[in-house]
Amino acid sequence: MDFKISSPGKLLITSEYYVTKGALALAIPTKFRQSLEFKCDNSNKLKWKSFDENNELWINCEFELSSFEIKKNKNKFSKTLQSILISANKINPMFLKNNCGGSVSTHLNFSKKWGLGTSSTLINNISKWANIDPYELLWSNYKGSGYDIACALAKTPILYKLEDSIPIAKSVQFNPDYTKNIFFVYLNKKQDSNKEIDKFFEMKISDLKIKKLSDLTLEFVNSKTLLDLQNCIKKHENIISETLKTIPVKNKYFNDYKGEIKSLGAWGGDFILAAGPINSKKYFYEKGYKTVFNFKEIF
Repeated sequence: MDFKISSPGKLLITSEYYVTKGALALAIPTKFRQSLEFKCDNSNKLKWKSFDENNELWINCEFELSSFEIKKNKNKFSKTLQSILISANKINPMFLKNNCGGSVSTHLNFSKKWGLGTSSTLINNISKWANIDPYELLWSNYKGSGYDIACALAKTPILYKLEDSIPIAKSVQFNPDYTKNIFFVYLNKKQDSNKEIDKFFEMKISDLKIKKLSDLTLEFVNSKTLLDLQNCIKKHENIISETLKTIPVKNKYFNDYKGEIKSLGAWGGDFILAAGPINSKKYFYEKGYKTVFNFKEIF
């Protein structure tokens, strides 16, 4: 049976790292998405093509459906895909057994380098196709809190937390009057979040810090003014900086910025959030950062 779906990418706004330990986090689904389309052809093979934001082919492989053996272009991408498909079939043994093969095409409308959810959108799309729990498929293949899957399932910003390893996502309004002062800037380097999470898991984290981050998340959501938000950012950056023994990104690269900056996700790469002057894009462009979105361009 033919199938088609699309899922939004993600941005974790608060409680990075700590969300894996049960802290409450604010996250937003993005306008950037990945689609998946399957067309049945009774070939007993699965022919897979993935296209990037420039419509250039970056995965082109083929699987034998009986065993999910890679019959064409065995590489790190096709092996990752193979692992996900095998996991999906273990969760639902009927997946890809009745339709006798076909062709899959996926399309991204954002750069794989940005860290906006190339993997999570794929996991969510495949889980819907296979009629299985996307969190179960995620944790069969990746580490992390699962907030990215919650974003892939969401239509609004969410408050997300893990309670006894159970993901809980609640829709929340976050569209303050000062969104014109909020920007997302790509730091020109991709961060491996799995490696960063491994490091964090080795640290001893107090319940008090988890509560502080949870409280800051609510403070962030309820910030009435830009100044309120900036104060939240400063407190948040200080906590994470102290934990990771890392210099906050504003101190490191943007000391002269007339606003506040916080890292998002794994510190040191991907996107940052800047809360400051309306003409902030010009500031970052002049610093050499050409991928800058305002709030309305992301969400």
